[in-house]
Amino acid sequence: MALSAMVLSSACVKEITSDERLERETARSDALRSNTAAELAKIKCDELNADLAKARDGLRTEEERLATFTDVYERLKGRAQRFEEAFSRNPDLAFQEGSQDLVNAREACVQLTADVRLELESLIREIMQVLIVDEVKSGQTIKVARIDFTPLRAAIEKLELDDREALFNKLNNAEKQVDVKGDKRPRPK
Repeated sequence: MALSAMVLSSACVKEITSDERLERETARSDALRSNTAAELAKIKCDELNADLAKARDGLRTEEERLATFTDVYERLKGRAQRFEEAFSRNPDLAFQEGSQDLVNAREACVQLTADVRLELESLIREIMQVLIVDEVKSGQTIKVARIDFTPLRAAIEKLELDDREALFNKLNNAEKQVDVKGDKRPRPK
């Protein structure tokens, strides 16, 4: 029994050189990379321009515009984040031959994300100026919500604005002022 334990323990121990260890670790870290240059080349932020045009369309309702802006912003943010993660894990991506297209795509994606964020924040702040409007029903003036507060809350949450608690408090106060009995729109949550 002792002999078999000694044989098994000596059979399991194999010394590897530093080069072999380095090779093993390098192979492992390469396998963990999810965004290779080929995968990054497939990321196109400008393909969201059609959706962005819908968000900018002043003929759409504010709820539709908020929802579309929020969706476009989230998708752009995810794509820009993939670029940033890939470039931070592999800085050589920026300096390899033929990588200028990747660098340009990354910069364009980051810039478009920042632009959309600014537009969405401007729309939110514009809506926040007037949350409640007076509406005449059956000869009586009642207070109603200007828009459904649900997409507005979602947009504020997605942007992670510094003053979001103050904005949420303003929304909560506006909800208390709305005449729910006279308002046929769904009550914002």
